Order: sequence, then C-alpha cells, then structure tokens
Amino acid sequence: MTGIFDGLVFDSWILHALIWLPLAGIPVVLMAGEEKAREVAFGWTLGLFVLSLGLLFSFDAAGPLFQLTSSTPWVEMWGVNYALGIDGISLFMILLTAFTMPVAILGSFKYIRERQRGFYALMLLLQTGIVGVFASMDLFLFYVFFELTLVPMYFIVGIWGGERRIYAAVKFFLYTALGSLLMLVGILYLYWQASIVNGFMSFHVLDLLGTPLSLTEQLWLFGAFALAFAIKVPVFPLHTWLPDAHVEAPTPGSVVLAAVLLKMGTYGFLRFVLPFFPEASAHPTVVMVMLSLGVIGIIYAALVAAVQPDAKKLVAYTSVAHMGFVILGIFALTVNGLQGGLMVMISHGISTGALFLILGMLYERRHTREIAAFGGLARVAPLLATALVLTAMASIGVPGTSGFVGEFLALLGTYERYPVIAFLGATGVIFAAFYMLPMVQRMLFNKLEGKENRTMPDLSAREITVLAPLLFLMIALGVYPAPVLDRMGPGVNAIVEWVEEGQTGALRSAAEAHRQRGELASVPGAAEAAGDQVLLAPLELAPPPVPERLPEPVRTDEAELGRSTSAFGSDQAPLVRAGTPTRIYSVTFGDQD
Repeated sequence: MTGIFDGLVFDSWILHALIWLPLAGIPVVLMAGEEKAREVAFGWTLGLFVLSLGLLFSFDAAGPLFQLTSSTPWVEMWGVNYALGIDGISLFMILLTAFTMPVAILGSFKYIRERQRGFYALMLLLQTGIVGVFASMDLFLFYVFFELTLVPMYFIVGIWGGERRIYAAVKFFLYTALGSLLMLVGILYLYWQASIVNGFMSFHVLDLLGTPLSLTEQLWLFGAFALAFAIKVPVFPLHTWLPDAHVEAPTPGSVVLAAVLLKMGTYGFLRFVLPFFPEASAHPTVVMVMLSLGVIGIIYAALVAAVQPDAKKLVAYTSVAHMGFVILGIFALTVNGLQGGLMVMISHGISTGALFLILGMLYERRHTREIAAFGGLARVAPLLATALVLTAMASIGVPGTSGFVGEFLALLGTYERYPVIAFLGATGVIFAAFYMLPMVQRMLFNKLEGKENRTMPDLSAREITVLAPLLFLMIALGVYPAPVLDRMGPGVNAIVEWVEEGQTGALRSAAEAHRQRGELASVPGAAEAAGDQVLLAPLELAPPPVPERLPEPVRTDEAELGRSTSAFGSDQAPLVRAGTPTRIYSVTFGDQD
C-alpha cells in the first residue's frame, strides 16, 4: 500500500507547507478568542511569508522548467494525483499571495470588529486555495483549489461587506461558478481524449500536454476554459461582478481580491489555455477577438472610472483596465508580451492593493468614500498624501515604478505583431492619467474645507508599517525588475515556443521526460528522488522464460472467442502502467499430451 507521503522529496516540503499550514492555522485562530484572533492570524501569515522566501532561494533559473515537483497518488483508479510543482511564473504568484495576506490582515485591524475569528479563519482558508491553484500540476487538483477559493470569498463579502453585500456576494459566486462548470466539462473531455491516446488515465498537466485534438475540438475547449478564466480576470464584458464585489467587500477582502484572486484567471490562460490548445490560441480570429476585448476593456474601464464619484469604485474599474493590458500581453504571443503581462499582474497586485488600503484608512477616518468629501489632505496628512501619490503613479505606469515596466513590455510585445492594437492600447496610459490624477488632485490638493478634513490624523505607525513594503516594491521593481524577469524567462519562452513553433521546445521536453520516467507515481514503490525533481523509474520486468517448444494455439470460432478471456487464470501477467504505455498480449493455448 502506497503511503500518503511516498514520492515527496525534501525540497518540495515548502510547497506542501505553504498550502496546508494556513489550514492548520484555522483552529489556532478559532481558539485564540475574539481579541487575539487578528494578532494570531497576522503572526501566522507573516511566518508563512518568511517561509515562502525559501522558494525564491530554492528555485534555480537555470534549472529544469518545473522544479520542487512531487507527485503522490490520490485517486489512482481515475489517475488523479496530488502533484505539485512550480516554474518561474507560479513562483512569483505564490510569493505575491504569501506577501499580500499578512499585509491585508494588518490593514484590517480597525476595520474588522465583529466575528473576528470567523473572518480570519476564512482568510487562512482562502490562502490555502490560492496557493494550491498556483502550485498544482494536476488539472483535477487545480480545479478543486480553484473552486475552493469561491467559498471563503463569498462569505467574506457576504458577511463583512457593505449594505449591498448579499447582492455582490451572490453575483460574484454565480458568475464564477457558472464559468467553472463549463471548464469542468472541458477538463473531462480533454482527460478522456488524453487517456485514449496515452493508454492510461491521468490528470497530470504534462500527460495532458500535446494531446492530439482537431482544430474544432481545440476551439471548443478553448472556449470552455477561456470563459471560466475570462470571468475571473475579468475580461470585458464579463467584468460586471467586479465593481460590486470591490465596493461591498471589506478592505482586506478587496486587497486580496485585487492582488491575487484576479490573477488566477490570467494564470489559467498561461498555464493551461495556451499550452493545451496552441492551434486555437494562435488562430487569427481568436487572437484578434482576445486582443480587441483587451483594448476595449482598457479604454472602456478608463472612461467609466473617470466619472465615478466613489473612490473605491474608481479603483475597481482600474483593475479591469490593468487586466486588459495583461490580455494584450498574453495574446500577443511574444516573449516581451507575456513577460509584460506577468509584470502588470505583479505590479497591479501591489499598487491596487495599496490603493484599497489607503482608501480603507480614509474611510475609517471619514466614513465615506466620496471623492468630493475630501480636499486639501496634503496639508494635514502629508505622509498619507505621499503614499497616495506614489501609489497612483505606479498605477498609471510612470517611469521608475513597477507599473511602467509591465505596461511597456506588454505594449512592446503587442507592437511586434499588431502595431495598430498596440497603439490603441497605449491610449490607455493616457486615459489612466485622465482618471487617476483628478482624483489625487481633488482629494489632496483642493481647498481644505470642513472640520473633519482639517482635523484628520496622519498615518499611524501601524499604517506606515502596512504601506511601507508596498511602496518599496513599487519603486524597486520599477528600477530593477531583472530578478523577476530572469526567473520568469524560461517559463515564458517555453509557452511561446510551444504555441508558435509547432509544439517544440522546453514544454515538449518536460512532457516527454515526464512520461518516460513515469512521474505519475502510478506504480507503488517505483519512486526515486533525482535532484529537485520527483522521478519515478519505469517498472523493469524480467522477460518470462521461453519454453523449448511452444504449444500450438487452439483455434476457436468467433463466438467461442468472444466468451473466452484467458487461459492463464490468476497467473496472467499484470497490466503495467509506468510512463510509457505497455501492451500485454494474452494467447490461449491448448493442453499438451
């Protein structure tokens, strides 16, 4: 009997810990009491962030494409494995998640006052789901974690949200769940087709990769997967759930939603849609539709944001615009485009998370989010004003900030193939200044009026602690993005090669090596660690002894053959599945006198 921990290698324990330790922290938070729950949750998530830095030091940019991999059978009869692994893309998504959680929790200390234990328990459950999404190498496991994130976010919005919280929570849940159901149908179809071709059942990403599909099949499956991920991103016109969810969610919920939850959609395009359906992804009509939706999202969201009286709703629409840049970068199908899209994902997570935190701090002071209610705050709260200005600059992509690097690369990658689309997308940078700078002007530099504004306190020590690391990263990634780009490079190159060059390159090599080495752990006891990878050697079978004289086969008619199965009985050779499919033939022999 295969043990639950068989097949795990030492380096991969960090991934397992980052997934399951948040879950283990839930009973600790629940037992801590209402007054101590937030401190316990903050300490727990801060420790997990420190632990996540081990991924950064363990990951070798010059090493294999997928690292820290492990695979343990979960539901063997269906080929479901608890398979984890990361490349440079998922590495930074996990780091962003681990970084965002303690920041969001520390920023919630004044905002969440009721049922604190339940709130922080749901935040930990949400972290388990998000990290699981980014670390999964099994498509079924990915789907489980993808759906798991719905539950805590639904309750976070529905219980601790604003006046229209029930409407926003139900809308969020229905949109995402309906899209996910269609993706499930696509997953099962792809799994079935791969099982026929491979000769064994498996949901492992590297076993599904390269499954022969007609263009029609790819287009239908592309639609099933893309719809689920486009809702999560969200891509125009499937974005209508997002402003409601952002406005009604409590501040920490908005931070996590913007910083990492939306990235699950764009990550799905990169990890599954492009590699699984390369012909459909590169089809001219599909590319033009996706690029057009990206451009429309950028321009439309900017125009709508510019007329919003509610600062939080304005920032919510900026998420739609930023994700439009990500879609441009992804479907440009160039290295610069994909790297730019990924940098926008990271920068958006940091800058938009900071914007929601700052707006939450203002709401705690004035109990309003109306832009017109503020004015002249730079005079009475210079630290808060400085933080808002720097964050706004990063959000609109001013050079020297993280936002500039991502948007520049995304537009550059798009220009390499679609210059007109790139030009239209570049207008989004101008429109971003059109909606963000007036908000900053009106809130910080207009005439100081009203007692509430004149007596508004500046940032506290706790609030400075919350915002300082975010501001540092906005500048650091804008000045020196090389460490991120270098580690993401191999994963990006592999995707582009796979889609553009007839399914060749690193992804093909990884898939073939996976199949040859039997990395599925489908044969108990065949696991052996090799470096950072979990490699399961194919089962070596000694050939059966050859008799001096083979008996003559019995001739049977078709009816009898249909009833006959095997004359070997319990001695029939076992069916072996280890990496490469093995065919075993049975021949019925007659008795020899």
